[in-house]
Parts: sequence; C-alpha cells; structure tokens
Amino acid sequence: MHPAPSVIIFSSFSGLGFGLLFWLGLGIPAVTGWVAFAFFAIAYLFAVGGLISSTFHLGHPERALKAFTQWRSSWLSREGWCAVIALILMGLYGAGLVFFGANWTLLGLLGALFSLATVFTTSMIYAQLKTIPRWNSMLTPLYFLSLSIAGGALLAGQITWAIVLLLAAGVVQILTWGAGDRALSESGTDLESATQLGAIGKVRAFEPPHTGTNYLLREFVFEVGRKHARKLRIIALGLMIVLPILLLLLPFGHWIAAIAVLLHIAGVLASRWLFFAEAEHVVGLYYGKRQA
Repeated sequence: MHPAPSVIIFSSFSGLGFGLLFWLGLGIPAVTGWVAFAFFAIAYLFAVGGLISSTFHLGHPERALKAFTQWRSSWLSREGWCAVIALILMGLYGAGLVFFGANWTLLGLLGALFSLATVFTTSMIYAQLKTIPRWNSMLTPLYFLSLSIAGGALLAGQITWAIVLLLAAGVVQILTWGAGDRALSESGTDLESATQLGAIGKVRAFEPPHTGTNYLLREFVFEVGRKHARKLRIIALGLMIVLPILLLLLPFGHWIAAIAVLLHIAGVLASRWLFFAEAEHVVGLYYGKRQA
C-alpha cells in the first residue's frame, strides 16, 4: 500500500492522543487546574490534530460528514462516532477538573472507554480488509491498542506502567511483523485462485494488464526491499521501545522524559510507515508485484 503521509500522521498521533485521554479518564495522573489543562491540551492536540490530518487523504473532504450515516456497516463511520463521543465526554470531564476541581468519575470512565473504542475502530478499518492479508488479523487491533495505551502511559508520566506496556507493545509489534510476512502466502491467494485456472497447472501472466501506471498501482502496490524493511524495523523498534525504556530506567528528569516521548513518537511514525508500505494488496498479483 502507498504510505500516504496524512494517514501515517493521523493513525500515529490520534492513537497517542486517545491513549493519553484513556489514562486521564481513569484519573491518572490525578491532576486539577492548570496542570490538568496542560495534559488535556496535549491529548486534544494529538487526537484532534490526527483526525484533521486524515481528511487530507479524502478525495472530497467536504463529504466527510456523510460517513457518520453508515455506522451500521462501516468501521470508518463507527470510528467517527466513537471519536466525537470520546472528545465530548473527555471535554466535559476535563472541564470539571480544570475549572471546578471536580472529579466526575463516571464521566471519565465512559470517556476512557470511548477513547479506546476509537483506537479499536480505527484498527478495524484495516483489519477487516481480506484483500490485504497482512492486515486481516486480530494482531492489527492489538498492535494499534498496545501502542496507544503504552504511548498514553508515557505521555501521562506513568514510568512503571510505561515500561511494562512498552515491552508488551514491542512483543506485539514483533508478532505482527512475523505473522504479516507469512500472511499473503498462507492466504492461498494467487493467480491460480484468482483466475480459477489452477486445476490445469501453473498460471502466469502473458503480459501485464497495461504498460503505464494507474490508480491501482499508485495506491495499492508499493514495493519496499526486504533488506530496507529489516533495517527500518530495527530502527522503529529501537526508537519506539528500546531507547524510551532505557531512558525511563534512569533517574527521572523532565528532559529525559521529553526525549523518551520524542523518540517514541519517531519510532511509532517509522512503524506506521512500514505498516502501510509492507502491506501487499492482492491486486498486485495481477501486475506481477510481490515484496522483494
């Protein structure tokens, strides 16, 4: 798949933002007044900023509101509803903490639940796609949720939780890569199954469908070399998991925490780029395109 910058920014930062809102909804950290305002401002900057960036990937952004009408069948529509509900609930909960010093616990818990639901519905937009075997797995929601919760703990300043959850997210990431590498071959999808000619022998394309590029090739067929992918995986895992954990093991300091957050964000962006760049759409088989 073509790794569009808008979708990478959206899925990375909205996940971190809603992850922080999840922790704030649980009352962690226990803050009020202007300190609470700072935490909520960061969470909303990430969550809302990420959602806004996703509209740049739409062919007709002015039609985005129509997505809310399809919640019965569309995970994109469900994502929109969950995001709006989460932002409203957490906005009210945050207002209570900032302006009244009141902890409306039930409101916070509901907001935390819908914050996680938003990340889950985002992940299901990809996990439901049978045409992309690498994504069509329950590891995809685990990948999104684990990074969201771990990143939220990091932003919330929860050192112990952050270390444990970052380790868990790292394990999920490795499992996701491993399963994804086998997904296309194990799906049984190939030219034989697509053309229903497998019974008479091996099928190969006599000529490509056409000689020039087209929308399918631009959006659904993106090739990244296996050696480059391995290097990027090491970089992503190091920035996203290993270096932040090492920094968190040092005596606490605000600068150290800030560097850990920045490294984690850089790693998440690299991981999310690979999430899209390595995803093989089955349409690529018709063009003789496979990951090198």
